[in-house]
Amino acid sequence: METYYTIEEKYLQAVEELKYGDTPKSLQLLNEIISNEPLHARAHYQLGKINYYDLNDYNAAGYHFKTCNELAPGFPDVYFHYLHLLLFLHMNKQFEAVSKKALSVPGVNLASVFQLTGLLAERDKDWKEATNNFRKAFLEVTDKSQKEEIEEALKRISEKVNQAKSFHYTIIE
Repeated sequence: METYYTIEEKYLQAVEELKYGDTPKSLQLLNEIISNEPLHARAHYQLGKINYYDLNDYNAAGYHFKTCNELAPGFPDVYFHYLHLLLFLHMNKQFEAVSKKALSVPGVNLASVFQLTGLLAERDKDWKEATNNFRKAFLEVTDKSQKEEIEEALKRISEKVNQAKSFHYTIIE
């Protein structure tokens, strides 16, 4: 049996277990951390990711992401996953509040925030807002694959706008 001397050692072990695919062991360690130290923001973050991506428990994921965000609002890693969850769950008001906050946190991937905000506007069929956000994302992006995703989104919006334009013909005799 392994003995951990500090909460941080247990946290690092949990992250390591997760990295190597042992989600149950990681989940056990993270839950032990939370039971001993409920204000451990990064443990909440990891639990949010596990619940969202591995267990599809969106309520638990939302709870842990929100708790992490409240405990450590300057922790940049939580914003992408939290915003992704809010977008997925159609929680537009919370999405807007969290995205606004994310834009002021150093270290947050701004391209991702603008990209997700563009997806929200696209889903709401607000083509102008979607285009503006994807363009902002394009200005911030540094990753090649993300750049290609943004270019595809801009092309997709353009196609939708063109498709929405209808032609009306009137027959005059």
